Amino acid sequence: MIKKTVCFSNPVYLSKKDMQLKMDFPGNESEANNPALERTSIPIEDIGVIILEDHQITLTTGLLAALLENNCAVITCDSSHMPAGLFLPLETNSLQSKRFREQIEASKPLLKQLWQQTISAKIKNQGALLAEGGKNFKNMLIWSEKVKSGDSSNLEGRAAAYYWKNIFPEELDFARDRNGLPPNNLLNYGYAILRAVVARGLTGSGLIPALGIHHQSQYNAYCLADDIMEPYRPYVDFVVLGIINNGEDFEELSPSVKKQLLGIPALTVKINGEKSPLMVAVSRTTSSLVKCYSGESRKILYPEFTAPGR
Repeated sequence: MIKKTVCFSNPVYLSKKDMQLKMDFPGNESEANNPALERTSIPIEDIGVIILEDHQITLTTGLLAALLENNCAVITCDSSHMPAGLFLPLETNSLQSKRFREQIEASKPLLKQLWQQTISAKIKNQGALLAEGGKNFKNMLIWSEKVKSGDSSNLEGRAAAYYWKNIFPEELDFARDRNGLPPNNLLNYGYAILRAVVARGLTGSGLIPALGIHHQSQYNAYCLADDIMEPYRPYVDFVVLGIINNGEDFEELSPSVKKQLLGIPALTVKINGEKSPLMVAVSRTTSSLVKCYSGESRKILYPEFTAPGR
């Protein structure tokens, strides 16, 4: 079953009733631009990600507990409506302590090999997206095959410089900068959704999101999510590129633009030769990572980019 991504952009009172998320809008308002909110309640088990944008949203602790028990990622936003916080469950797996131990005890050579696979998959997917747009991509394929253990030669950085210079229309003169000009705002929003999906998958697999295979920061609670999401980033880029190519205004996160970004977890991706929703693919990736930590496997399953829907 494909889990829903639900976004609340206006004041609303959210509560739990009979394992349903119940919505009470002031003045009987509705969020007509969100197909998931055409009703006044949604089964909690159907929700994978919730985004709370408006600062006048109220929700009960009973609802929050039920959402977390069902491994739903709850995102809160800042005054600019950009994701700022993430709630995840503390316990979601019966073998959690065993998997924690295996993750903590993972050897440095294993971590370097896992990062090598991750960056190779990322560069290959970036190249596939460039190919989709008719851009030169052969150098990306060559770089993806030359990534060394731990990416010691920083091919990720070289590929990124080429990728960002070529992925968007030339007239944009785009530079990737989290605080830069649009469409950086769309990328930030899409990556935040992707990060929540990956963090949700990691906790569901019984792993510690803060303990990365490459990213290490005492100030980052989601280092591992930031690692594992790397090969999935081109799917966000694909959606943003589509918005630009369709001539939509991307200066602001309009309801139309936001609706497309909220559809990222449901994108059809190809992983291990099979098609599945991105959120399901992420769970397969995190499950394969568990096997790497336990010694059952040496390979993480990552998607191979093809334009979603093909």
